[in-house]
Parts: sequence; C-alpha cells; structure tokens
Amino acid sequence: MAKTANKKRKVIDLDENTFRILSIRAAAKGTNLKNLIENSLKSMADNLEDSELYSYLLDVDPEGKEYLNKAEQQAFEKEMGL
Repeated sequence: MAKTANKKRKVIDLDENTFRILSIRAAAKGTNLKNLIENSLKSMADNLEDSELYSYLLDVDPEGKEYLNKAEQQAFEKEMGL
C-alpha cells in the first residue's frame, strides 16, 4: 500500500492511562485509537483561529516586524492626533 505524499509520520508516546482511556473512547466511537488521534488532531488544527497562528508566527518569526524609530513614531502620532 503506497503512502500519500502529503502526510507526515510521527511516533508518539502515551502513558498507560492515556492509552487505555483513549482506546476505550475510540471503541465507543466505533473506530481505532490511531484514527481517533488523527481525527482529533485534524479537528484541532482546523479549528485554530487565524489570529492565534498569526500571533504565534510574529513571536517566533518576526520577519517584517520592524519598530518605528523615534522620528517615525512622532510623525505617526502627529498624523493620528495623539
């Protein structure tokens, strides 16, 4: 069976209690643990707000995030009537 090229594989470690609880949850939903975890993570990623992602990117990759120098700040404040 060929893997789809746009998927990534990641090994995760679960403690026994988490494994047991999630396995029971998966069985109750009529699926297996792998599918439950994959679907849960996909749902989580789909529900992230764009603003959260943008905020994170500004913190870790501030490309284009340049602070005004004093003259630029004063000109901006004057223009805005501050």
